[in-house]
Amino acid sequence: MDVLSDILDVLQLRGTLYFRTAFSAPWSVAVPAQGRAARFHLAVQGRCHVAVGEEHDVVLEPGDMIIIPNGAAHLLSDRPGRAPATLEDVLQRAGYDGEGVLVYGGEPEAEAETKLICGHLNFATGAEHPLLRALPPYLLVSAELRARAPWLDELMRLIVRQMFAGSPGVTASVIRLSEALFIEVVRTCADQDPALRGVVEALGDPRIGRALSLMHRSLEQDWTLERIAREVGMSRSRFAERFQALMGCAPMSYLAELRLQKARNLLAGTLEPIQRIATQVGYRSPAAFTRAFTGRYGQSPRALRQASPLASPS
Repeated sequence: MDVLSDILDVLQLRGTLYFRTAFSAPWSVAVPAQGRAARFHLAVQGRCHVAVGEEHDVVLEPGDMIIIPNGAAHLLSDRPGRAPATLEDVLQRAGYDGEGVLVYGGEPEAEAETKLICGHLNFATGAEHPLLRALPPYLLVSAELRARAPWLDELMRLIVRQMFAGSPGVTASVIRLSEALFIEVVRTCADQDPALRGVVEALGDPRIGRALSLMHRSLEQDWTLERIAREVGMSRSRFAERFQALMGCAPMSYLAELRLQKARNLLAGTLEPIQRIATQVGYRSPAAFTRAFTGRYGQSPRALRQASPLASPS
């Protein structure tokens, strides 16, 4: 099983919004915080300064890309220190309706000084995973890194070509490409943060990776710490220690969270009976499932099901 793909399916990674910009100096835009969204900015022409919080000031040159996970607020500008306009104000001034190019800034030249491709990816409500917790304030893809990662480079080039071609179906195409892009960036940029490196290493580790695969593939099994350790050929204590070191959480805590998130997705996205869902994710007792689910999400499985768009009208 491809565990990373299943993780992102559980988290429901979805591309939702893409647009091109043409900014002429002077310009500065404050992008607000937004939940667990991941936003990216790919520089096609010119230079862009990106400030994430007070400690991170990154300069994008043509071909560079930054991904800002966890919905963090950030500033985009032609130079540091320029007073920003809010994104809402920029969109209003530009009269941008989501189509075409967002044009903003000073007097436009024959060619805008900075052209960006910007994207927005969302995760499911309540999404939680060591991968998300391990993501640093930003991930930077430089020209040097692209040269060492041909698959990532090709994806970025393809997104640029699609965005500028403007052919029918481009939005759907870029959405799918950007989801693949996020996966490749996580893999390629893992060395930029120790916690992220640990999670990515765990996925490829012969024993911890196998343990993760067992959990994801067979949630309905009556897993115990001892049983999983035995399946991967490790002692109970050594397995627990290694899992914690790489994933940043205990194995059984990981399994409990995974079961509840899978259950949440099934409750919201299918009409499977609640008791059957409980069994599918490894709960033998519907009452135990209800207690665990309510404690995690603050509402019972039945209440979530009733609020689902798939629920039958009462």
